[in-house]
Amino acid sequence: MVMPQTLFDKVWARHVVVAETAAHPATLYIDLHLIHEVTSPQAFTVLRERGLSVRRPDLTLATIDHSTPTLINKDGSRPFVTEQAGKQVETLLANTEEYGIETHGWESENRGIVHVMGPELGATQPGMTIVCGDSHTSTHGAFGAIAFGIGTTQVGHVLATQCILMRKPKTMAIHVNGTLVDGVTPKDVILHIIAKIGVGGGTGYALEYCGNIFEQMSMDGRMTVCNMSIEAGARCGMIAPDQTTFDYLKDRKFTPEDYDAACVDWASLATDKGAAYDKEVYIKAEDIMTMVTYGTHPGMAMPIAANIPIAADEAEEKALIYMGMTGGAKIAGVKVDRVFIGSCTNSRMEDLRAAADIFRGRTVAAGLTTIVVPGSELVKREAEAEGLHDVFTAAGAQWREPGCSMCIAMNGDKAAPGELVVSTSNRNFAGRQGPGARTVLASPQTAAASAIAGVIMDAGSLV
Repeated sequence: MVMPQTLFDKVWARHVVVAETAAHPATLYIDLHLIHEVTSPQAFTVLRERGLSVRRPDLTLATIDHSTPTLINKDGSRPFVTEQAGKQVETLLANTEEYGIETHGWESENRGIVHVMGPELGATQPGMTIVCGDSHTSTHGAFGAIAFGIGTTQVGHVLATQCILMRKPKTMAIHVNGTLVDGVTPKDVILHIIAKIGVGGGTGYALEYCGNIFEQMSMDGRMTVCNMSIEAGARCGMIAPDQTTFDYLKDRKFTPEDYDAACVDWASLATDKGAAYDKEVYIKAEDIMTMVTYGTHPGMAMPIAANIPIAADEAEEKALIYMGMTGGAKIAGVKVDRVFIGSCTNSRMEDLRAAADIFRGRTVAAGLTTIVVPGSELVKREAEAEGLHDVFTAAGAQWREPGCSMCIAMNGDKAAPGELVVSTSNRNFAGRQGPGARTVLASPQTAAASAIAGVIMDAGSLV
């Protein structure tokens, strides 16, 4: 009798080359290796030093995103923030040309943030193992893939062997069922989950998001949720592939030729009835409200309508002091200096449409800088075809070129010390968006409403 298996167990079993032992991790085959300009240069250097080739250049896909400027000079040149940033891009492009790796550089119609571009091309598919030298590789788990970030040394290892050493994590199911309150978004759902289980709650686990709330989400929404799995400490996050997944992937560049047969196989990956998880968490959808963060990690999240929690320990007190927040006070109404709408969490069409709905016919508060950065060239073209860029600029926001931008502030897009940023990105660590900058994570709707009001504001509060 075949034992029922979880989604994670099924995908894992398909990729084990050498089984795990007490003395040694499993050797896991990797279906797709995504690379970008920041974490790959050292890996290619190691390959050359050891006389190694790239094992499967056809299973490697590259783009430039972290260090790329989101502004273009009048003469068409790109204002790199530092010489090193420009060198990172040049090095990636040279390395991938030398090793025959498909690369989406400046001239590509598909260039973009690696975790936006991969799914758009259909390179991300159910049942795959996917790695990248970037922690938010968990995004791709929205398609029913085991996807996780790796370090620079591991990038070199995968380039050389197309395998990785890894111990099998435990499994955790997070069930969210019911009906969401009006205005609650996928970003609010994942911030609620992280606040509930904590930033270490997923450590040692592969998460599977289950329940009607995830089944009803679009692929854009599912990617937002899985993107932030790492912020709960999880190895990866997954959602079972279904018709929504299949419809998204149909007719994309890397779509399998026998698509119907592929869909049948992908559907079989869903967790079997009776399969056991190591841990299960149950959340009522009705309990989830519009969320924002108030501290210096994503677990310090709260309903925007609530009072800021009183610090429970010294670390939380330190976080509140850094953020300029007062326990017991309202967070709605706190002055905002800057708004960022973008990142691999919230830079897709669904996100931009939602933000545009708030901006339309309104004006950004005086003195408040707002930038909107599409996640890819494809998103940029689609947004402009719908006239969304005109909505943003008419409201007083800046419409930029695709890239990671202010999420990690590596390309010159950053806040000044002390500025409070309402951001649709994934991390609110101290200084993440610039030295001394303070970050409040929020959905595109909340970010847009805050830009209009000039203070932290629930979009539902705008009349």
